[in-house]
Amino acid sequence: VIEKNVDPETMLLPYLRKKLRLTGTKYGCGGGGCGACTVMISRYNPITNRIRHHPANACLIPICSLYGTAVTTVEGIGSTHTRIHPVQERIAKCHGTQCGFCTPGMVMSIYTLLRNHPEPTLDQLTDALGGNLCRCTGYRPIIDACKTFCETSGCCQSKENGVCCLDQGINGLPEFEEGSKTSPKLFAEEEFLPLDPTQELIFPPELMIMAEKQPQRTRVFGSERMMWFSPVTLKELLEFKFKYPQAPVIMGNTSVGPQVKFKGVFHPVIISPDRIEELSVVNHTHNGLTLGAGLSLAQVKDILADVVQKLPEEKTQTYHALLKHLGTLAGSQIRNMASLGGHIISRHPDSDLNPILAVGNCTLNLLSKGKWCSVFLHVPLNCFFQLEFVSAFRQAQRQENALAIVNSGMRVFFGEGHGIIRELSISYGGVGPATICAKNSCQKLIGRHWNEEMLDTACRLVLEEVSLSGSAPGGKVEFKRTLIISFLFKFYLEVSQILKKMDPVHYPSLADKYESALEDLHSKHHCSTLKYQHMGPKQHPEDPIGHPIMHLSGVKHATGEAIYCDDMPPVDQELFLTFVTSSRAHAKIMSIDLSEALSMPGVVDVITAEHLSDVNSFCFFTEAEEFLATDKVFCVGQLVCAVLADSEVQAKRAAKQVKIVYQDLEPLILTIEEAIQHNSFFEPERKLEYGNVDEAFKVVDQILEGEIHMGGQEHFYMETQSMLVVPKGEDQEMDVYVSTQFPKYIQDIVASTLKLPANKVMCHVKRVGGAFGGKAFKTGVFAAVTAFAANKHGRAVRCVLERGEDMLITGGRHPYLGKYKAGFMNDGRILALDMEHYSNAGNSLDESLLVIEMGLLKMDNAYKFPNLRCRGWACRTNLPSNTAFRGFGFPQAGLITESCIMEVAAKCGLSPEKVRMINMYKEIDQTPYKQEINAKNLIQCWRECMAVSSYSLRKAAVEKFNAENYWKKKGLAMVPLKYPVGLGSRAAGQAAALVHIYLDGSVLVTHGGIEMGQGVHTKMIQVVSRELGMPISNVHLRGTSTETVPNANVSGGSVVADLNGLAVKDACQTLLKRLKPIISKNPKGTWKDWNSVSSRGYESDINWEKGEGHPFEYFVYGAACSEVEIDCLTGDHKNIRTDIVMDVGCSINPAIDIGQIEGAFIQGMGLYTIEELNYSPQGVLHTRGPDQYKIPAICDTPTEFHISLLPPSENSNTLYSSKGLGESGVFLGCSVFFAIHDAVSAARRERGLHGPLSLNSPLTPEKIRMACEDKFTKMIPRDEPGSCVPWNVPI
Repeated sequence: VIEKNVDPETMLLPYLRKKLRLTGTKYGCGGGGCGACTVMISRYNPITNRIRHHPANACLIPICSLYGTAVTTVEGIGSTHTRIHPVQERIAKCHGTQCGFCTPGMVMSIYTLLRNHPEPTLDQLTDALGGNLCRCTGYRPIIDACKTFCETSGCCQSKENGVCCLDQGINGLPEFEEGSKTSPKLFAEEEFLPLDPTQELIFPPELMIMAEKQPQRTRVFGSERMMWFSPVTLKELLEFKFKYPQAPVIMGNTSVGPQVKFKGVFHPVIISPDRIEELSVVNHTHNGLTLGAGLSLAQVKDILADVVQKLPEEKTQTYHALLKHLGTLAGSQIRNMASLGGHIISRHPDSDLNPILAVGNCTLNLLSKGKWCSVFLHVPLNCFFQLEFVSAFRQAQRQENALAIVNSGMRVFFGEGHGIIRELSISYGGVGPATICAKNSCQKLIGRHWNEEMLDTACRLVLEEVSLSGSAPGGKVEFKRTLIISFLFKFYLEVSQILKKMDPVHYPSLADKYESALEDLHSKHHCSTLKYQHMGPKQHPEDPIGHPIMHLSGVKHATGEAIYCDDMPPVDQELFLTFVTSSRAHAKIMSIDLSEALSMPGVVDVITAEHLSDVNSFCFFTEAEEFLATDKVFCVGQLVCAVLADSEVQAKRAAKQVKIVYQDLEPLILTIEEAIQHNSFFEPERKLEYGNVDEAFKVVDQILEGEIHMGGQEHFYMETQSMLVVPKGEDQEMDVYVSTQFPKYIQDIVASTLKLPANKVMCHVKRVGGAFGGKAFKTGVFAAVTAFAANKHGRAVRCVLERGEDMLITGGRHPYLGKYKAGFMNDGRILALDMEHYSNAGNSLDESLLVIEMGLLKMDNAYKFPNLRCRGWACRTNLPSNTAFRGFGFPQAGLITESCIMEVAAKCGLSPEKVRMINMYKEIDQTPYKQEINAKNLIQCWRECMAVSSYSLRKAAVEKFNAENYWKKKGLAMVPLKYPVGLGSRAAGQAAALVHIYLDGSVLVTHGGIEMGQGVHTKMIQVVSRELGMPISNVHLRGTSTETVPNANVSGGSVVADLNGLAVKDACQTLLKRLKPIISKNPKGTWKDWNSVSSRGYESDINWEKGEGHPFEYFVYGAACSEVEIDCLTGDHKNIRTDIVMDVGCSINPAIDIGQIEGAFIQGMGLYTIEELNYSPQGVLHTRGPDQYKIPAICDTPTEFHISLLPPSENSNTLYSSKGLGESGVFLGCSVFFAIHDAVSAARRERGLHGPLSLNSPLTPEKIRMACEDKFTKMIPRDEPGSCVPWNVPI
């Protein structure tokens, strides 16, 4: 590619997507945090004659920095038109794609690793994927695909006692049932294309010749706004820096890039010294290592790993400490882009390396010509041999690819005298504006003996010197203070242990129970087993039902050919729309000044509430939702106006120039507690009552009261909200291409806004890159304003939200407060339960009332409470309106019920599992809303889960472990599941389908369901194949459109395949009936062109006045058992193993169903553990992207993950007796929450804390650490309430 007019502000991602039309590389976050835009960069070095391939985030790479490089995108390695690459084939056929949006990035990360290591270890593969996020799959099938490239495939690679995990049954315990070996694999590995490294793309010879022949000279690129200088010598670099002292020096753009993008920083001049050879030097000297500042962090890691293998361990302690942190620092892409010098200079507050470099006596060599530039780093060897110790510590929200909350480097040197400190240095990151060295404390400790007394003094001195104010940015202040001294204690233990080994006479030995404090959390290789029903011999060999058919679009996901909304090519004269949002949570709009925005180049219009006037709202439920704010705003992120411009860049720049003047209003209500205080609720209250609660309370043995708070959750679908509205130019027709779960609603809201009948507005959805409930009602508002702009100007308008905008505007899962009062007998039977549910609905009603209703109807989970009263309120607050989210109220309501059960168990002195069992539904029973239920399969799931997880054996093993270890604890918990499926009303239980049979015998299917990763289209084709008795290859599915299937319901609630599948089945059967006479007359004749529309649905209803009805069609049952290990000193946890047993009826496609269970479980695990939304006291969302908001990554998957599907037992009126599984698994993630609860309880008991333990969700490292109270949590200073303004408020 030769680019004549290069703009230094252009990044590679928009260049690939907009200029070259290579849309396989996706936009996921724009900040290098999700990996969706991963490409491979290859550079040839003419001096060493080596080519270096590395992964990189295209969203952060300025194209000016790519002169002379080869960029390989997902399209370049294979396609369905030529041939697909083995990586693409395997990730698709191993079912490693669901919505498919993250798949091209995954493919490129694996591909790049294989270019460098054709036979990688599983460690290398999981490390390579550490910077790639997936919200759908739960990662297990992606790990399975990776394993096929390893030398020892299919095995966890950890042969304990010389036996492979697959030979010895699950977890080293014998299989639970004779002859129940795991099912055949979901894919046939022997059929995969072999990986042949000789067939890969070669580095372009012309670039090699150019690098060798062209003289090195300074390159200068310029645009109207910016100049880019790329010098080739140190001398030139210094001259540029002298001339432009304010200009940043950029190597990987991983620090400056996000500042420019997210903080609006602008640099008119940029200096990029990426071709200066001296900056990449590596010199090994007798006393250490000199590294060029231009080396990437990945190169530094490789160099250090190499040195460490060659030299004795005591000489390379600083290197080991650096390697430890380089392993978890960011993802592989960022490590390959970020330079050592850039990291040291720019990552002041949170650098993982600077504290180690500071204590390791490393020196930074600088060159100057008036302005300093870092050039070399000298890392000395540890020359005092056995008497010098260096260690590194860090704790983050997630184990990998997450900025540290606190990190530390520590070094001590002892003289010849026994254990007397000669030199001591301690440095911390994350607790100040730069790395903080506790110099004074260290000085005072010199000459002291290395013993408990010294440790106690050291902790007090360090806490005094490294002080944190109560309003410090990032919050978690008490946690940070605790980590400061917990790390110090870990260092003390580490050094004491080595001293003891060296000189057992003089040094006191560590208590055996303390030794585990020094070990990393349990981390073996991943292994998984999947058990599902085999198809019987009676089934026709060509019938695809029940077979693990690959996702219909799996290969296209992997090649980047699957088209998402923003991949559609631009329409002639297309405009881009961007929203301007409120910066205040509750205020009056005094004035809006649009003049500056309108005067900017390329700006066409700014749409305000005045333009929309009488069409500025739409009522779907009971309350009209306003599109654009009129005179008041009720949350930060509320839409105020929309800027329309020729390009995205121009629209975004103009949006920043819209000037809005506010006057703050009272009260500002953010939390549920504040809403209760101000009586701020949406009407009406909902109530469910069964039995006689008040009478029951009089006869019970004990009564307890408690409450639990649960935080919200961001959908974090990988594809942000996207739409393209195209006016057709005649008859006022409008085509809306949009990423939504609810095309009918989009059609209605757009038709209403344009004052058109619905038949003029057609809504088309090919596929959605993840939705989880977040692309239904909020999407409608964006579509209405976008369509209004398109209609007003008669031009196509595109609107795609950036990740930060999306997170700010769209809301998510409702935070909940649950209060309970339980009356129970001493044997654990709960006879009376009185509950109150409060949800934080945000500033508008949205679906909040439905969420409260579903929460009430499902709150009993698996338990029969003979006397129950439950009331629910949706609180009106000044936050963005919360909305539907996978599970729809049940993950919150279920957690409240399970917390109550835990507390009852503790009060009775029984195990939680025993109390769960005694209160469980018996076979034929009745729910609180008087619907009959047969819970036989619930009991079976529970027993089977007990058996497959070897629960009682492992419970004993956990107790033994906990008795032997003081600072590490394990926890084990098992949770049952009863998930009612249905949408609570008859209207919501309808579906339609359209089936065409063409003269050549091919079939076209359309139905009302949306493909958003759950595989509904794949299942529909399986249905057609069975019903019409034709191969899958004969059937095609085009996508969903209001043009072909009208009035379809929202895709959600786990019923999409159920309802649409029944409609497709009906349509096929109707066609066969119509064709029967023709076929019987001429059995060998051709198909007649015919079509049919069919509707089919579920009958369901609920009467809230009486609190009874038949709201659900059927129940999904299941159980999950999880085991975790926690570090009591840092709050870290690791999910060691999870077993899930699910009753899924007769699975239509076990690969898709197991994928849904796993994906939902991992999403639920995130909800209950690490996903934490932070708001400022003014209602501003702090967590606006993957840098601040952590969803589970590949490092968070259970080390062992076992899924069993219960054999089908009953025929039902569902589609082929199958069950919908999209949502139920989310709740099972709370088995991890309660396993952590179990581990924390064990720690507290050992420390003499026997009172009731109330833990709120999510159970972050902060909550775990602070609940494991010990001498360190008691030692830290605490801030008086009201003495400072905290950085965040708990929502």
